Amino acid sequence: MAARIDQFQSPDYFALDDLLTDEHKLIRESVRNYVKKEISPIIEDYAQSAQFPQHIVQQMGEMGCFGPTVPVEYGGGGLDYISYGLMMQELERGDSGVRSTASVQGSLVMFPIYAYGSEAQKRKYLPKLASGEWLGCFGLTEPDHGSDPSGMITNIKSDGDFVILNGAKMWISNAPFAQVAVVWAKDEQGAVKGLIVERGMEGFTTPTTHHKWSLRASATGELVFDNVRVPKENILPNIVGLKGPLSCLTKARYGIAWGTLGAAMDCYDTALQYSKEREQFGRPIASFQLQQKKLAEMITEITKAQLLVWRLGVLMNEGKATPAQVSMAKRNNCELAANIAREARQVLGGMGITGEYSIMRHLMNLESVITYEGTHDIHLLITGMDITGINAFK
Repeated sequence: MAARIDQFQSPDYFALDDLLTDEHKLIRESVRNYVKKEISPIIEDYAQSAQFPQHIVQQMGEMGCFGPTVPVEYGGGGLDYISYGLMMQELERGDSGVRSTASVQGSLVMFPIYAYGSEAQKRKYLPKLASGEWLGCFGLTEPDHGSDPSGMITNIKSDGDFVILNGAKMWISNAPFAQVAVVWAKDEQGAVKGLIVERGMEGFTTPTTHHKWSLRASATGELVFDNVRVPKENILPNIVGLKGPLSCLTKARYGIAWGTLGAAMDCYDTALQYSKEREQFGRPIASFQLQQKKLAEMITEITKAQLLVWRLGVLMNEGKATPAQVSMAKRNNCELAANIAREARQVLGGMGITGEYSIMRHLMNLESVITYEGTHDIHLLITGMDITGINAFK
């Protein structure tokens, strides 16, 4: 397939750029240009062949897309949460799988090591993860425990200076190529602990998940632990309980709220440009009322989502954002992105299903993003519990 020329133009109907600093805009522009140059021309072929473009890991490390909010002394960017959000927006405009790679590395691997790790752990792992020299993954979901991680059966038992790790995790982004896994397991008292597992430890394998219709350019796999001896110095010392993994997911969900907005923007822009060029009945289809309705509703939803994530970013920077607020943004923006992708596909008619355009790939990817890191329904119940004070999970 011929390389696609990326002619994306970003919508900004309410002049939200006025709310961004010059640094924010510079960061967004640099990642946008990277996506146009390095991701858009190749991503369709990688998705069609269900391969992960491994070479982009080092590129994204060099761009500063891994752990941008982690302090500079540990290899991070020392940036604010709006900068992080804008990076995720631009990466997912390219492809959800590319953004997933960055989200996992920054929010699910680097964040827990930075927040809960020892100084030695931070010095050992964070610079290599930030640079893209190492790829990381996050092991929480199990074959029988997804939305209810408290039921996990992966466990550790003490053995001198080591713990013996047994169990399995699945639906793990980056797993097949990761050098490091942050894994959550129960100790002998039933307390949830985080530990850093390295590739090469005997009994640790990462089978690849095949036959996906979604996130085809992203590497997904399992983590299997068969009596893996992990040094006790690899246990994250400063966290016990589900608060640990859930705090990581809050950070990742924040990135998803921005990322899915990028996918929605790409679908809208594709539909808008196509509708001006495609002629039927002697005139561009953009001149017909029903097409204008679709496009007008898309830009309205995108604008609302832009305001939502900008305000959430301000709250994150101030340390005021709640997990429930992040859940609302994740759920809302996943839903609107999927709806916009479906409407945009209709604007393109039959061309919308081909790899010549990005829409169908986005649509398939978003089916995963709606589900992972808290399903659509679970996030709805988180909002419900927050406003009523009543837990509907049990």
